[in-house]
Amino acid sequence: MKKLIFIFALFAATLSGYAQILTSPDGNLTMSFSLSSAGEPLYQLSYKGKDVIMPSKLGLKLKDTTWLTSGFTIKDNKLSSFNETWKPVWGEVSQISNHYNEMLVTLEQTIQKRFMKIRFRLFNDGLGFRYEFDRQPELSYFQVLDECTEFALTGDHKAFWIPGDYDTNEYFYTTTKLSEINADIVDGSGIGTHGYFAKNAVQSPLMMKTSDGLYINIFEAALLDYSAMNLLVDQKNFVLTSSLVPDAYGTKVYMQTPHNSPWRTVIVSDNAADILSSKTILNLNEPCKIENTDFIKPQKFVGIWWGMHVPDHWSWNYSDTPNLKLKNADWNALKPYGRHGATTENVKRYIDFAAANGIQGVLVEGWNIGWEDWAGNWKEEVFDFVTPYPDFDVKGLHAYAASKGVKLIMHHETSASATNYERRIDKAIEFMKENGYDAVKTGYVGWIIPRGERHDGQWMVNHYQRVIEKMAANRIMIDQHEPVRPTGQHRTYPNLMACEAARGNEFNAWSVGNPPEHETILPFTRLMGGPMDYTPGVFEIKMDYYKAGNTCQVHTTLAKQLALYVTMYSPLQMAADLVENYEKKMDAFQFIKDVAVDWDDTRYLEAEMKMPASQL
Repeated sequence: MKKLIFIFALFAATLSGYAQILTSPDGNLTMSFSLSSAGEPLYQLSYKGKDVIMPSKLGLKLKDTTWLTSGFTIKDNKLSSFNETWKPVWGEVSQISNHYNEMLVTLEQTIQKRFMKIRFRLFNDGLGFRYEFDRQPELSYFQVLDECTEFALTGDHKAFWIPGDYDTNEYFYTTTKLSEINADIVDGSGIGTHGYFAKNAVQSPLMMKTSDGLYINIFEAALLDYSAMNLLVDQKNFVLTSSLVPDAYGTKVYMQTPHNSPWRTVIVSDNAADILSSKTILNLNEPCKIENTDFIKPQKFVGIWWGMHVPDHWSWNYSDTPNLKLKNADWNALKPYGRHGATTENVKRYIDFAAANGIQGVLVEGWNIGWEDWAGNWKEEVFDFVTPYPDFDVKGLHAYAASKGVKLIMHHETSASATNYERRIDKAIEFMKENGYDAVKTGYVGWIIPRGERHDGQWMVNHYQRVIEKMAANRIMIDQHEPVRPTGQHRTYPNLMACEAARGNEFNAWSVGNPPEHETILPFTRLMGGPMDYTPGVFEIKMDYYKAGNTCQVHTTLAKQLALYVTMYSPLQMAADLVENYEKKMDAFQFIKDVAVDWDDTRYLEAEMKMPASQL
């Protein structure tokens, strides 16, 4: 790896109205920073001479003290350049260029004697900036009511959006102009924890296309010890303002210096394919912190998961006895009700299929006690993550899988009780190590416990990160479901193989489903932050195959299901359908067997977000 650092300017600026200019290495992007007459931080961005972001305000609203929004003077301004090439542990390419020019502005709020830094990095494909706070006497511990970060757009752009929501990303995308955004028009049915907080709020990443052919993506990178960013849309002036996820007390972020915000990102190009190939979000995360990564193995897997979603097939629960207590229930006395999927016999069949077809892993959900009374009750303790149902032979299946050269993948559904999971995670990991599991899928279905916390709030952001780091320390790969949307952390912790954090394939089995354009928009939105466990590869697409008269279906074709293995990249990629459906079409399954999950290079020949058929 080569690393070159050039310091090409160092100076102090004290004139409030004097604009400091930063250009991208190729000269196509230009950013300027200045202060208004009231000492408000302002930035703007242009691409090839076209305005992308008009002058926009920066700052933070603080609780019980003066806001960090005005009254600033420029104490210092440093320009630098950085250029390196680094190799990811896995990914769509084998090496990544990290080349940017940087401006680090130090601002002093003179009356309060407080300092705030804003670090801007301008890449060839976009801008990243964040707030930084050094340890200082007048700003040590404080609470953030919200950010005042603005993105003042140049017009009423076409937007591909989902509603602003603190707990779920599982909406299909709506395509309208910015002025037409209205969360009331979005169907939230089938989502257990949905609830938008403002009609004019959208989630990031937000993808837009201008009338003159610019593609603009607004998101964030390196979301750590902070809450996720939604965007409020001023539908008359087309200004987007950050809106962070609050806790039960209305506080968005608790900060103790030294502390940095996540990076706010603006990726821009006149070619949609450049948005997909951008590595800016990944580059804004820290380098890998795992010393020995040999346990991280990109792979494909099968599992009984789809059989729980299709009508009248399998279920996660062993019995239909409700209201069981984890601590004193007699699980061995339960009477099986006949549809439990995670049986020793079923899992052996999937192990055999995997072994015969070169598939490395088998995911088993519903293997552990607790599923009888897990959903919708907001219970603190549902799962212990170590006790199997009577019809699941942990030791026997470990030995059988090992004899076939296949690995079982653990499943930890937390029922959104993060506190219960944190109390039990050490024992759960010990159980995994004893029984040969080196990968785990976690889940957070339901309302979060601690009660009042949100899926995308600071407390849960920290929880998800603790789990990633805990798994890394124990050499375990992780696939997260129902988490906050990823923001490139897999550079730092590449054991984070995949996430859900969007509307996945399961909605096709029991709801109105995902419209055909959904998978053409996801690469420009959710996948900007990292791979998605979308669970492609469904060959039997109509649900009346399982239950006569059922009108649900996967809105797809067989060719599209295969194409998803390329367009929806993941290093931990599921072949989601039932094995008997694959056995009927082994010629098509051959593509799934052959397609790579770790690539040397990726070329985007052409790309575009597809609009709904009604708008074509």
